[in-house]
Amino acid sequence: MPIKIPNQLPARDVLAREGVAVMDERTALRQDIRPLQIGLLNLMPNKIRTETQFARLIGATPLQVELTLVRIGNHKSKNTSEDHLITFYRTWEEVADRKFDGFIVTGAPIELMPFEQVTYWAELERILDWTTTNVHSPFFICWGAMAAAWHFHRVPKYTLEKKAFGVFRHRNNAPASPYLSGFSDDFSIPVSRWTEVRASDIAPASGLEVLIESDDTGLSLLAEQKGNRLYMFNHIEYDSTSLKDEYDRDVAAKTPIGVPHDYFPDDDPARPPLNRWRSHAHLLFGNWINQVYQTTSFNLQNIGTTAHSEAA
Repeated sequence: MPIKIPNQLPARDVLAREGVAVMDERTALRQDIRPLQIGLLNLMPNKIRTETQFARLIGATPLQVELTLVRIGNHKSKNTSEDHLITFYRTWEEVADRKFDGFIVTGAPIELMPFEQVTYWAELERILDWTTTNVHSPFFICWGAMAAAWHFHRVPKYTLEKKAFGVFRHRNNAPASPYLSGFSDDFSIPVSRWTEVRASDIAPASGLEVLIESDDTGLSLLAEQKGNRLYMFNHIEYDSTSLKDEYDRDVAAKTPIGVPHDYFPDDDPARPPLNRWRSHAHLLFGNWINQVYQTTSFNLQNIGTTAHSEAA
């Protein structure tokens, strides 16, 4: 099944060229099924690129998905036009009375700041609390995952001596997990962060299970049965050139940065990078969507209620 997104969203043409099925409102209404309601709280500066990355992965699943783009209400974006935000995004206050089958919270380039110093931290905490009653399965990404781990479990983040930057080998710690169905024993994931969370800070009683980790960059994916939460600390959703663009930006700004680890062929930035994580990105999001579909309530309004908990 295709993904349903607004007709004029820039991501639409990109996805169509890549062969991702996209449907319009009229086609969606003809199908006698309830589409999964997925929200995307986009905290990244380049919102168009990020919304395309996640729509690509969500739209590749065999289920009909309706994607709602959400933004922080009291934060003004410096990198995305106000027209784009007004046309395609809803503030969280505008969707706070809705229920969602899944809700993604992206990363943000503010990881070196203490959580409480982030200008929209109070609103984000309200959103995180809201996911416990209005979302069947939240999926937190990079800084969003660190913020959620801190909010729900007081798992701290630590500043690294140098940026974890590149494509790193990761280990499948839980082959029986439905979220890792079809995963190899080891695989590559892009990493781009100045901070980390550590397994030693995860309390046994937290209910957090380590699904994926790396000998080089530590924790990557946690699952929590309570609330059907996923915490992904890396950028498995990245495009082939996302790390290159970050590297080129830092070089142009004369910001000290090393060549991304194991990314360019022969570590030569003049050569086009090869994407070695795309298949596992699709697997992870496909497995997540499938789990959401298998366990969510047919009646969307039952999410967060006793009836939904008993059914799940």
